[in-house]
Amino acid sequence: MLHEPRSFKLFRWVVLIVVTLFTAVPLYVMVTSAIKPLSAVTGRFEWFPSQPTLQPFIDMWTTIPLAQYFVNSLVVCVSAMALSVVIATFAAYAISRYRFRGRRLFSATVLSTQMFPGVLFLLPLFIIFVNIDRAAGFTFLYQTRLGLILTYLTFTLPFSIWMLAGYFDEIPRELDESARVDGTTAMGALFRVVLPVATPGIVAVGVYSFMTAWGEILFASVMTNTGSRTLAVGLQAYATEVNVYWNQVMAASLVVSLPVVVVFLLLQRYFVSGLAAGSIK
Repeated sequence: MLHEPRSFKLFRWVVLIVVTLFTAVPLYVMVTSAIKPLSAVTGRFEWFPSQPTLQPFIDMWTTIPLAQYFVNSLVVCVSAMALSVVIATFAAYAISRYRFRGRRLFSATVLSTQMFPGVLFLLPLFIIFVNIDRAAGFTFLYQTRLGLILTYLTFTLPFSIWMLAGYFDEIPRELDESARVDGTTAMGALFRVVLPVATPGIVAVGVYSFMTAWGEILFASVMTNTGSRTLAVGLQAYATEVNVYWNQVMAASLVVSLPVVVVFLLLQRYFVSGLAAGSIK
């Protein structure tokens, strides 16, 4: 068994300590700033709060309509996640199991969309939504939660389809054939045999779609108004012309981060295994 040189071990520990500090110190400052009065945050910096208080966690709900933004984000992100999982599952299964005209072109097109920065799609989507609303005579896409859900699907679906297709390719086709021999249909084989085996990949797609939509701010800042605004954009409202409520910003950031952290911790093993298996192809 090979032994690592002592210098390499020392270098590894130094790197790990630096990375840990780089991650932990900002998080510590966020937590301590959330339990300080505003004067203590904007004044001389203190590593340890001298007057800890939970008032920022109470005031953050009334300074801005945070609860409304929270609901908007949940509706948009959960809907985008559900649609992305459903559509990507059927599309990836078709790519993996069937040979049809244009299959390779479709796969290459789906994957090539990841080569372009998302900002390139902002203006085209804006024009499409505005023109559709104008033709319909009422607003149902631009500055609505439905429009934002469809927007998020445009850049979560390509990666989801590509990853699930690679995951389905690793599932033996004999499972489908055995189910078909037993008398089930193609859809029955998908739901009864393939999907239970592909649970890690499906969970990985769901977590990816949810996290991508939850923290997105560019499209949300353009495609929403006061009624459909999400948390990523709504947190900017703590900065007014008179003051910036930094302690409430930190408190709200901690609260809005909890759903993503909880979802990721609960589904971490599925997420990691799904990404690893789906990336083989």
